[in-house]
Amino acid sequence: MKAVRFYAPGDIRVEEVPIPVPGPGDVVVKNKVTLTCGTDVKTYKRGYRYEPPFGFGHEAAGVVAAVGEGVEDFKVGDRVVAHNSAPCGHCYYCKRGEESMCVDLIQNQFEHGAYSEYQLIPAPIVKMNMFHLPDSMSYKQAALLEPMACSVYGTANCPIEIGDYVVVNGCGPIGLGFVRMCVLRGAHVIACDVSQARLDTAMKLGAVDAVKADEVEDQAQAVKDLTEDKRGVDVAIEATGVPSVWESSMHMVRPGGFVLLFGGLKKGAEVQLDTNLMHYSQLTVKGVFHTTPMYVHSTFEMIKMGQFPEEIFVQHEYSIDETEQAILEHASGAVIKNAIVYQD
Repeated sequence: MKAVRFYAPGDIRVEEVPIPVPGPGDVVVKNKVTLTCGTDVKTYKRGYRYEPPFGFGHEAAGVVAAVGEGVEDFKVGDRVVAHNSAPCGHCYYCKRGEESMCVDLIQNQFEHGAYSEYQLIPAPIVKMNMFHLPDSMSYKQAALLEPMACSVYGTANCPIEIGDYVVVNGCGPIGLGFVRMCVLRGAHVIACDVSQARLDTAMKLGAVDAVKADEVEDQAQAVKDLTEDKRGVDVAIEATGVPSVWESSMHMVRPGGFVLLFGGLKKGAEVQLDTNLMHYSQLTVKGVFHTTPMYVHSTFEMIKMGQFPEEIFVQHEYSIDETEQAILEHASGAVIKNAIVYQD
């Protein structure tokens, strides 16, 4: 089968590898669709925190091709989507309900990347974070599970009240998920990005205002100017993974405001935080990573309800041999996501 592996920044390769064989509790899925992701773009450009080579891609949906011993809830031919991770359930952090900090968190993409014709889903993910697709759900829609679960979890960590002003900095797929979730919570959402296409999409998802970041001299002030009395937003969400935006997000919130830092930075990156502002304005700054099973399940229910329409999030289709092209187009900002579609 064909599979894509990451070797170095700018160096991903489509290779022929054996079709995986499921062990006890495992499931092998024949992928139908894999979606591009902002994390894929960042990994392609600068690497990741794990040493290469490793598997690539983590948003896919398909059909069960084989099941391992002991699997009872899934059978060959089932239409399914699997999240890319599962916590152990018994470490210190899992027992505290902080599963995204699990010391044995399985992140499946580095061993079995989703840019592949077949993908092995390990037993813990099968048990905890794998779902049957209803007949009405397309593979593209289902493959939105992982990024939207991050947005759902991140939003749940924000103290958003009905009528609050919220700015979302970065309107890639996860940022747009934040836009949608904040709108559903009753917020006045301000979307910020350098891509007009992404800002237009944010407005379709319910954002009230938009700031094109490369057309304003002071982005923080431009955001404040859109709030009542120009006091600043109640919540600022960072979803770019750009150090300067981490820093400027703090300057967009009102005194007593909340800043969520979700966009991961390059390993070793450092930012400067205005300590005077944090102290005297009593700001709360919180980092959030990934998601947890509770929010994966909640997100799947929201996808069933049509809250994340595939026609808004997914634009073009490519073959697995064109994965690099699909990622580069995603990186350009011209699209929200591209789909790698596999032939039968």
